[in-house]
Amino acid sequence: METVSENAAFGGVQGVYRHASSSTNCDMTFGLFLPEEVADGPVPLLWYLSGLTCTHENAMTKAGAQAWCAEQGIAMVFPDTSPRGEGVADDEAYDLGQGAGFYVNATQAPWAPHFQMWDYITEELPTLLGERFALDMDRQSITGHSMGGHGALTMAMNLPGRFRSVSAFAPICNPSASDWGRKQLTAYLGADEAAWARHDATLMMQDSGFDGPILIDTGTSDQFLDLLKPEALAQAAAARRQQAVLRMQPGYDHSYFFVSTFMEDHVSFHAEALYRG
Repeated sequence: METVSENAAFGGVQGVYRHASSSTNCDMTFGLFLPEEVADGPVPLLWYLSGLTCTHENAMTKAGAQAWCAEQGIAMVFPDTSPRGEGVADDEAYDLGQGAGFYVNATQAPWAPHFQMWDYITEELPTLLGERFALDMDRQSITGHSMGGHGALTMAMNLPGRFRSVSAFAPICNPSASDWGRKQLTAYLGADEAAWARHDATLMMQDSGFDGPILIDTGTSDQFLDLLKPEALAQAAAARRQQAVLRMQPGYDHSYFFVSTFMEDHVSFHAEALYRG
């Protein structure tokens, strides 16, 4: 593992690291904020999964999370959204290929050799983090924005016991019924929609729900609201009587101005779950 950079931030360290990934068969880069409490022992970990076109850097520099994580003594990891580099398949469209991995394990050509983002996020990177850094891997929570919110919700519901809480900012809630989803799931997983179900938060809510608290914020002025379909997940959560707070925030759009506005709420929400019991 290579250290790309390390900068002092809010009493802790914001690092950027690169490593050769066996899941994606290419080099992967991630950001990791460690609060000053790591000097005394392992700290809880909050995952932040980013959205379409993003790298590890977008949320790391725009979401304003480090100050609130430092206040709570929580580490935050910022993975990339896809494999990258020469020889990695790509598409001219912004919403497919590099920067748009959709947090699935691709089974279709030309994506399958590298686009194994589910395994990277749920298996390889957690193992690396647990081995290299002072992190309490028994205390993890997960959040994300847009495509990353989709990833956070589906991972939390597919991996019971892994995450103590899950939250999302403007997540893609029902991708199998949205143009932000059908295109990508078809490309990566094929035309059989049965293979899509575990990657659809609304369908997962109907099937199993989540074994912990959920917090979701979406802006009423989000320019992609029709693609996000928050009402589908809300209906499924209500039918399941899931422990959840789903908020429509008046006037907010899809940008990092929205994310940074409510980041304190989300970090505090996760801190309560991470430090409980």
